[in-house]
Amino acid sequence: MSRSKLKRFQVIAERRNVVEPGKELFNQVKGNWRTVFFQNNHDVIAEVGCGKGEYTIGMANLFPNKNYIGIDIKGSRIWKGSTLAEENGLTNVAFLRNAVENLEDNFASGELNELWITFPDPRPRLSDAKRRLTSERFLNLYENVVKKEGIIHFKTDSEDLFSYTLELLQKRKAVNLVYTFDLYASDLQHHTLNIQTTYEKRFLVEGLKIKYLQYTNR
Repeated sequence: MSRSKLKRFQVIAERRNVVEPGKELFNQVKGNWRTVFFQNNHDVIAEVGCGKGEYTIGMANLFPNKNYIGIDIKGSRIWKGSTLAEENGLTNVAFLRNAVENLEDNFASGELNELWITFPDPRPRLSDAKRRLTSERFLNLYENVVKKEGIIHFKTDSEDLFSYTLELLQKRKAVNLVYTFDLYASDLQHHTLNIQTTYEKRFLVEGLKIKYLQYTNR
């Protein structure tokens, strides 16, 4: 491991806005995010596979009366997101360092008001289908930790992943499912809050269309 990575891991180990294995909070937050971490009764919204946290930070800036949690397994990404939160003076942001498949270890059933899946690895190989963050096993996880009538959002540049996900949701008879294969030519753009990550800006420059869908948990 490089010296810079070690330094970043040391930094996030001291940051209150980072919840990770080894910290006391890691084993206390399940079912208690509002009381133990945020110390308020506001809505809690999570972003899985948050990367550097640009979407999480963007939403937290827009809605100071809501709580946001960016989830990623990579410590260096968590460091970047938590640094941005500190630089922006945001107290309504947490970063959880854990694998998405362990979501139920950190959230009680129905604890989240909304969940975002933003630009995940499309994992195009058929043998990797179960590892896609929109595969059936992950959808089941999301639908357990999001409250009934809460919203689940998905945003991607990958047409194959989007088609795969859309077909799966249609088979599951997802409630209030709305979608577009070209976000910026649709009337759904306001749902994505006009937030663009560095990756999304790059995709748009390359001429890729951004796909988006949302549905209501039941």
